[in-house]
Amino acid sequence: MDRHHYETIKDFGNNTFHLHLDNGRGFGKSIHDEMSILAPIYQCCQIRYSTFLKLAKLYVGPEKLSSETRSSLSIDSISPILTEPHLYALDRRVIKVLKEIYTCIEDGKPIDEVIIDR
Repeated sequence: MDRHHYETIKDFGNNTFHLHLDNGRGFGKSIHDEMSILAPIYQCCQIRYSTFLKLAKLYVGPEKLSSETRSSLSIDSISPILTEPHLYALDRRVIKVLKEIYTCIEDGKPIDEVIIDR
């Protein structure tokens, strides 16, 4: 839900370039989960096995997405990059993705048509 537009800089004649501005919402609001982003899952009811497996591991643990992200971002020179509520939101969103996959299976679609192993 970020980078909906771009800017150009013309200070150097006609040699312009695209400049994407990050408005700070790359991770969204920590208290709101934008469910429309999951449209490809709830409309098509398909996910790659490798993607599903990674999400399942991030849900079950031992490492959660929040702790993996926290660890990765901790070495950045402008750390902390994300607030704790944003990190907790990552774990909550993993659960929501897995729930959408479960709903597809619960609605009667065969598991091998939902979780695709190609």
